[in-house]
Formats: sequence, structure tokens, C-alpha cells
Amino acid sequence: MQGQVNIQNPTIKYKAKKGKMEIATRIINYVLLVVLAAVFAFPFLWMVATALKLPTEVYTIPPKLIPKTITWDNFIEGWQYADFTRYTWNTVVVTTLAVLGTVMSAAVVAYGFARFRSRYSGLLFAIVLGTMMLPNQVLLIPTYILFSKIGWLDTLAPLIVPSFFGGGAFNIFLLRQFFKTIPKELDEAALIDGANTFQIFYKILVPAIAPALITVAVLSVAFHWNDFMSPLIYLNSDENFTLAIGLQFFQNSYGSSQVQMLMAVSLITVIPLLILFFIGQKYFVQGITMSGLKG
Repeated sequence: MQGQVNIQNPTIKYKAKKGKMEIATRIINYVLLVVLAAVFAFPFLWMVATALKLPTEVYTIPPKLIPKTITWDNFIEGWQYADFTRYTWNTVVVTTLAVLGTVMSAAVVAYGFARFRSRYSGLLFAIVLGTMMLPNQVLLIPTYILFSKIGWLDTLAPLIVPSFFGGGAFNIFLLRQFFKTIPKELDEAALIDGANTFQIFYKILVPAIAPALITVAVLSVAFHWNDFMSPLIYLNSDENFTLAIGLQFFQNSYGSSQVQMLMAVSLITVIPLLILFFIGQKYFVQGITMSGLKG
């Protein structure tokens, strides 16, 4: 009996020590996560607080995160300082059509690379991936001259039409990886049942890659909604401005004197993206994980 106690005691002590270390490690991890979350969330919280402050509280020393008096007038007055309704409509039109074009064209191109083989498939796919190495600034002058020749400057067409021609190298790569996880036996079974190539694509494979398509759509919405460089290059008229250009126009016009209104309008423009992210978060994570892009 005494021998059993002597054998078990070191084992029990080891398990107890291991359990304490796991608890301490978990506590440290949670503390680090909370600190990092606070650091990353602080700019957003500061924007929300500034949007709710009176003009006299914005530049007080020392700075205060929580306003003494909460006001909602900044949202109404800031929205009326410029034609943000028009800017929002232009942004919605550009984002909707560009996302539609991106998802459709990227899915078709990725399907071709994933399911059809030829002598030059590898070379063509390498060229597509190679385009990701090109900085966008290199393409600005050629594309500007092209759109100028066909009369698309100061219209929304340069922000929409290119999305229907490929959808971007990263999106093609993401969807191709997802297509390759689907067994080819499904294609062969559909062929035996009489389906053609296009029917296999949109009736069998597209529903199977829905998480990846949602991932591409979420990324594309965030890009086109916040895109600043392309509208800045191609748009000149106030009536064609998007929200990103409209906010810059507001800042240039009023400087730092109306920063509380600028923060209020910026908060309004960010809310749709936050809602979209929380709705599509589940599919977004699933799409990234199943396509093999996780770290």
C-alpha cells in the first residue's frame, strides 16, 4: 500500500503542475488577445467618440474618450455639408456591379484552370499569378490612356467594367484551390447523366464552392467600397464622386475645423462593411481555410 502511494504521488504532482501551467498559459494568451484587441479597436472607438462630441470637446486637453454631452447633430449636419447621398449611390452602384463581375469572371477562369489541362495551362497560370507582382502604379498610365481613348474618363465605367475581365489574380487563385478540392468523379458522373461543361459548372460546382464565392465577394466589397486611387484618377465631376473621394473632398474643404462631422460621416460609411463582415464571417473563415490559404 505504501509502495502504491509512493508511485502515484509523482504522477499526481506532475498532472497538477501541468494543469496549472496550462491554466497560466491560457490566461496569458487571453490577456494578450485583450490587449491587442484594445489596441486595434482604439482608433474605431476614438472615431465613434469624436462623432458624438460637441465641437468644444474635440480638442480638449487632456483628451477624453467619453464625451460629457452626447450629440447626434454631427451625423445630420455632416451628411448635409456635401452631397453624400449622391456619393453613397455612386458607391453602391460601383460596388454592386464590380463585385458581380469579379465573382462571375473569377469563377469561370478558375474553373478553366482547375478542370481543363493543355500544354500551356501551367505557363498561363504562372503568368496570371505573376500579375500580382506588378504594382498598381505601373498600370495607371496605360489604363488612363486606354480609358481616355474610348471616352470613359469621368464616368463610372473604369471602376466597373475591368472587373468583368478575370476578376483579379488572387481571386482566381483562391477559387482554383477550392475547385481542386472537389472530386472529379462528380464531373464524370454528371457527364454520364448527359450534362455539358457549362451545366456541370453552374449546377454542381458553383453550389459546392459557395463559401469561397462569398469570401471573394466580401473581399471585393471591401476593396471597391473603400477604393480611393481609381476614383481619384478617373473621376472629375462632383456628381460622379464615390464616398472615398467625397470624404477627401469634405476634409479638403473644411480641414480640421469640422472633424467631429467628418468622423460622423466616416462612421456612417463604415457601418455597411461591419454588418457585411459579421454576416459573412462564418463563410469567410471557411472559405479561407478550405482553400488552403490559412497560416
